[in-house]
Amino acid sequence: MNVRTSGSVADACPAVVHGSQGAGGARDAPARGLDGLGLDPDDLPDGLVVADENGRVTCFNAAAARITAVSPREAMGRPLESALPLEDLEGRRWWSLTDPYGGLATRIGQPERNLLLPGGREVLVSARYVRERAGGPVRRLVVQLRGTDARRRTERSHAELIATVAHELRSPLTSVKGFTATLLAKWERFTDDQKRLMLETVDADADRVTRLIAELLDISRIDSGRLEVRRQPVDIVAAVRRHIQAHTAAGQSEDRFHVEVVEPLPDLWADPDKIDQVLGNLLENAVRHGEGRVTIAVSPALTKARTEGTAITVSDEGPGIPEESMGRVFTRFWRGSKRGGTGLGLYIVKGIVEAHGGTITVDRAPRGGARFRFTLPVGAPAFLSQS
Repeated sequence: MNVRTSGSVADACPAVVHGSQGAGGARDAPARGLDGLGLDPDDLPDGLVVADENGRVTCFNAAAARITAVSPREAMGRPLESALPLEDLEGRRWWSLTDPYGGLATRIGQPERNLLLPGGREVLVSARYVRERAGGPVRRLVVQLRGTDARRRTERSHAELIATVAHELRSPLTSVKGFTATLLAKWERFTDDQKRLMLETVDADADRVTRLIAELLDISRIDSGRLEVRRQPVDIVAAVRRHIQAHTAAGQSEDRFHVEVVEPLPDLWADPDKIDQVLGNLLENAVRHGEGRVTIAVSPALTKARTEGTAITVSDEGPGIPEESMGRVFTRFWRGSKRGGTGLGLYIVKGIVEAHGGTITVDRAPRGGARFRFTLPVGAPAFLSQS
């Protein structure tokens, strides 16, 4: 619904346009109002509702109309509690409960909280009480409204993360508990080979739990912007060959891997452990979800900022990634197949690459499989360059 308030900006929201008063009583300069910024109230991304000193609505912008399904024409001039009939989650009428005009004169507003519109629709509401002087009567009530879609998406993401972790932990912990309990109760009944098999299974499942915990810690650091990168000289070609050797030692054929290197490569300074994590994840994906030969190419490249960098490409010859899924590959819980995994690996890979100042992309390989390419800036840290 694209409903716009009639008249000029000043007519739509005169109190906001012509300056706002703070709790200290000083009136702001007109240039700080919406009119001074050249903004219409309908340009604001959030809902804006303003009531005057008598509690009647003087401004009701288009975002407020969209969120509440009430048109500005209906709301303007009406008492705030009838134009915006909010209730808390216990069914109490919000404006009667908070009493902005008759409550404590020291209050300056209400923090954002979840309230209900008629019909049970949820909305995030915060309010500001504007007074001409500290402790004076409320001259204007400014209300901000926001939809709950973004919060719901965050809550669903957290719920999915919890469900994934619970599912991934249940299997190895059940195995660990079962085998250790069996060994403790019936140790003398098993042969040495049987004991070794059970202990190897417990060891492998413990490693699986450890990896999951490490993934969760990485996600926490990525989401909070606290992922630390400790840069050291990295021989990226040697790191690639090390990962290939690990796969061949685990039973993969040497012929399945092909390494292409374009010399000379610039000196790469990066966090070796985290780059190992990126390479390990991309190669594991290519082996597990792809088919045919896995090609790893390393070459000099320009970064997005047009500076010197190193590009590493990992591609396979499998079915590839459907075009409609390309945009979701680096999101949480994306799985390219039903062959296990938490769906967190590529999300972490992207976070690590970006923490290095690099970029990562995915597209279709020449032979039809998936092709991941990440580019890292090179060069020593600033403190070494200056010495």
